[in-house]
Amino acid sequence: MKNLAGLMKQAQQMQSKMQEMQDALARLEMTGEAGAGLVRVTLNGKGDMRGLHIDPKVVDPADTEMLQDLIVAAHRAAKEKVEAASAAEMQKVTGGLQLPPGMKLPF
Repeated sequence: MKNLAGLMKQAQQMQSKMQEMQDALARLEMTGEAGAGLVRVTLNGKGDMRGLHIDPKVVDPADTEMLQDLIVAAHRAAKEKVEAASAAEMQKVTGGLQLPPGMKLPF
C-alpha cells in the first residue's frame, strides 16, 4: 500500500505540472512567416490563431492563389514552432519519459 500512495502522489504532482504547462502554452504566442515576412500568422500554444498580417504589397486580386499559399505556409511555420515549444515543455513535465509513438498527453 505504501507504494500505491507514493504512486498516487506522483500522479497528482504530474497532473498539477501538466495543468501549469497547459496554462503556459495558452499564453504562449508563436509567429510563422512566409514570403520573406510579407505574411505572418500568430498562433497561441493551443494552435488558435491570434493574428494575421498581410503586407499590402502581396495583395493582388489577379493572383489570390499566391496569397492563399503564403497564408498556409505562414500558418504551417507557426504551427511547427508551437509544436516544438509544446514538446519541449512536455519533456520538462515528464522528466524525459518517452511516451509510445502516437500517444500524447493529456489523454
